[in-house]
Amino acid sequence: MASLRLVRLASPAPASAPPGDCLETFDRELDYVFGALQRLGARPSDAEDLLQEVFVVLHRNWPTLDTTRSLRPWLFGVAFRVVRTHRRRGAREAPHAELDPADGSPTPEAWLQGQESLALLSAALQQVPASRRSVVVKHDLDGLDVVDIARELSITKFGVYARLYKGRKELASAVRRLQREGPRR
Repeated sequence: MASLRLVRLASPAPASAPPGDCLETFDRELDYVFGALQRLGARPSDAEDLLQEVFVVLHRNWPTLDTTRSLRPWLFGVAFRVVRTHRRRGAREAPHAELDPADGSPTPEAWLQGQESLALLSAALQQVPASRRSVVVKHDLDGLDVVDIARELSITKFGVYARLYKGRKELASAVRRLQREGPRR
């Protein structure tokens, strides 16, 4: 059984358009194509690249074009397809925020400052008496309510408030004193 093959023969260039005229024609229509690309929505930063793509299509199809007629409608159609393809490619290749998550870890400087602050707080808490330290830690660091602390320590709410007030004052004074003294070696 015989198989059919389609062979596409390139038709020779028309007699009125020698092969060298492709560049001259494009140069003559350059402003028109550039304006068409911008009117079709191409960004100014992409217009030059898209202009080159239009030229490649023109150069590739130059031997088959009828240059006795105006090329502007044909060039506009090519520009339209080039812009459409560029937009589709851009939508497909645009990076999304969820593909490259932001690094939530602190910078080395922030980490070091956090460690120094923790060391300072720990040293200052050691200078607050245990009965008041436990109330300050439970309320300010653990986030427990005054009622829960009172129930847990078997004291009154007023006792919790008094210890919290005095403990915070002692903690602030200890922090100021340690900051004045500077880091211990």
